[in-house]
Amino acid sequence: MGELIKVGMADLKVCISPDSITTLGLGSCVGIAIRDPITKVGGLAHIMLPDSTQIRNSTNIPKFADTGIAELVRQMSLKGASPYRMVAKIAGGAQMFAVTGKNNLVTVGDRNVEATKKKLRELHIPILAEDTGLNYGRTVVFFPENGDFLIKAVGKGEVII
Repeated sequence: MGELIKVGMADLKVCISPDSITTLGLGSCVGIAIRDPITKVGGLAHIMLPDSTQIRNSTNIPKFADTGIAELVRQMSLKGASPYRMVAKIAGGAQMFAVTGKNNLVTVGDRNVEATKKKLRELHIPILAEDTGLNYGRTVVFFPENGDFLIKAVGKGEVII
């Protein structure tokens, strides 16, 4: 077994198998796990918001889907991964609080999932599996060796996608 690397909120990390990566507390945030199955280089981003252009102080690149995913791919490429072979799995994007009001605009979690999918499409990275939405938080562990994305949720047990 390798090292278990921790990713904080609005953060990202890259590793090479046999290391694995984890992040805690994905509520409305989305965890994006990307790997190159040949080199077994993997990365995990914990994004909080969909779009860096909508925020004045947007200097924290991993905080946003549009900039964080691109940076994750860049860092993985520096470790030997090929963007042409990369595949992704995503989790999170929950609605953690009730939304009230006339319009009930799309929640942050939904917007994060939408922005994540859009950016992955732009980068031509297919999403192999997802566990998104609903109303509960998730903790995830990503294993670049085989692509397993372990998702843990209180009262829901564990699932691997």
